[in-house]
Parts: sequence; C-alpha cells; structure tokens
Amino acid sequence: MRAANQTVRVVLPHWPRWVPAVGLASLLLRPLSYGSAGLVAASAILVGCILAAVHHAEVVAHRVGEPFGTLILAVAVTIIEASLILSMMLSGAANPTLPRDTVFAAIMLILNGLVGACLLVGGVRHREQHFVLEGVNAALCVLAAMATLVLVLPSVAATPTAPAYSAAHLVFIALVSSTLYATFIFVQTIRHRDYFLPEGSGDLKAEAHAIPPTTRQAAYSFGLLLLALGSVVLLAKSLSHPIEEAVAAVALPRGFVGIVIAALVLAPEGLAALQAARRNRLQTSLNLALGSALATIGLTIPTVAAAALIMRWPLSLGLDQTGITLLAVSLMVAMLSFGTGRTTILQGAVHLVLLAAYIFRTIVA
Repeated sequence: MRAANQTVRVVLPHWPRWVPAVGLASLLLRPLSYGSAGLVAASAILVGCILAAVHHAEVVAHRVGEPFGTLILAVAVTIIEASLILSMMLSGAANPTLPRDTVFAAIMLILNGLVGACLLVGGVRHREQHFVLEGVNAALCVLAAMATLVLVLPSVAATPTAPAYSAAHLVFIALVSSTLYATFIFVQTIRHRDYFLPEGSGDLKAEAHAIPPTTRQAAYSFGLLLLALGSVVLLAKSLSHPIEEAVAAVALPRGFVGIVIAALVLAPEGLAALQAARRNRLQTSLNLALGSALATIGLTIPTVAAAALIMRWPLSLGLDQTGITLLAVSLMVAMLSFGTGRTTILQGAVHLVLLAAYIFRTIVA
C-alpha cells in the first residue's frame, strides 16, 4: 500500500502545482510594464503554464481513460478560446471577421500543422503507425460538414443585398454546429467508444499497468488544468500587443498576429498530441487534434453567434476564394491520408507543406 502511494506521488510532481499560480500572479503584477525583462519573464511563464497544462491533462486522462481524457483537454481549451474571442470583441469595436479568422486559423493549424507534425514525428520514430479508421473517418465527416456550413456557405450564398448571414441563418448555423458536435461526442464516448480507443503498443501497455491517480488527485489536477489554460490564454492576450509591434516592425500583415495567438492557445494540446505520437499512440494524437478542430467550430461558433445576436454585432463568417481553396484541399488531403488506417512520414510532410502554404498566403496577401 505504501509503495502504491509512492507511485501515485510520482504522477503529481511539485512544479506543475505552483506554475499555474505563478501564471495567475503574473497577470496581477503586469510584467509587460517592466520593458524587455518583463516580456522575457512573461514569455517564460507562458511556456511553463503550457507544460503544466499538458501534465495535468495527462493526469486527468490517466484517471478517466480514453477518449474522455483527450475530450476534456479539447473542450477546456475551446471554451477558453471562445471566452477570449468574446472578451476581445467586448473590449473594443466589434471586429466582424475576428471569429472567422480565429476559427479558420485554428482549423488550419490543427488539420495541417498539428496533424502533420504528429505524423512526421511518429513516422520518423516508428516508421509506420496505425489507428482505428472508423473513428478518424467519423471525425473528418463531421468536420467537413461543419466547416463548409460555417466558413464556405456564407461566401457562396452571399449577395450584394445580403453580404453576410442574417439572424435566421446565424440561429440555424448555431443549432446545426452544436447538434453535430453533440452527436459526435455521443458517438465518441458512448455509442461507438471503441472506434476512438488506441490500439495496444509497448508504451501503451506499460502505461495501462501504471497505478492511476486517485479521484481527489485527478480533481485537483483538473482544477489546475483550467487555471493553467486560463493563464495561457490571458498571457497570450497580454502578449498580443508586443507581438503586433514586432509584426509591424518586420512589415508583416496584421492577420499574422492571429496565427501566432492561435498557436499559443493551442500549444497545450499540440504538445500533448506530439508526446502521444512519439510514444506510438497515434490514435490519442488524432483524438486530440480532430476533436479540437470539431470543438473549435461546435462550441465557439454557437457561442459567438448567440453573443452577436444579443449584442447586435456584425458578423462575417465567409472565407475568400483562397481560404476556401486551402480549406477544401486540406480536408481532401486529410481524407486521403487517413484512408488506409496507417500513416508514414509522407503524409506528415504533405500536411506541413499545406500549413506553409496557408502561412505564406497570410503573409503575402
């Protein structure tokens, strides 16, 4: 019994406990007001909060098992991301394209950057990796439908007299997105949970026999996970102005700032997915990546649409022709990459090239 308690203590080291508190304290002390030294300190605290968030997410996932563990991190990050968008729209003039740009950046970073990096890292280390085809196909099916309805249809259906969605359209899109996401969660966690469970590998079997944390420790880590994620988002928001100044100094468009902020917000999920791919747990990586993309649309869009209707904000969701092309190619390549149930470094390289094309298009508009 004593040995078991010592094993549980190993699961919860000390540094992830105090780093989120440091992140919260730094928000009160406003380190950016101290110049360059404060900027370095805030960046270091941000990295520490990201690593702490990944650690606590793994503790919670170990306790509740898959696919609930990856779902908790994806939903938590997306809820805070939606809160960040609303706070930015409330703090100043409502930017009608801010939700669209944020959601599109998150989808491209996840679908090409995160997925591509996981496939490349896993392929380099393990040559070929396998996953459950039914679960990935289900996620891609829902993602393609939601992305088309939310980001493509407004541009196609737009007219000179009605350049954006009306109130009725926004209500419909919010209901459709939330319904599709809720249905996917039901399938993932209850009806066809086996589609999203990772296959047993050497590292996975070793983790399965490790003593899980207690319920109290898992609840403690869940609270610290939310605190760490909140610190990540708020620190990223506080760093947005220095990032805007740096982007302006090198003559980059302001749209590039959204990519940087989205990358910082998605960093906890990205690190967790990369660690899983490195351990030959590609199914867990894909659960995190595709689940985050679905949550970005299924939770963020209904929340922003409801706020826009209540506050009477203008809201523009339709992508331009270049954005529609990149989204369509990314979804098509993803379906081809995951069409056989196994992946190599080739698929990872293709996704990363598409990410490079998206970033290049943003910089050289």
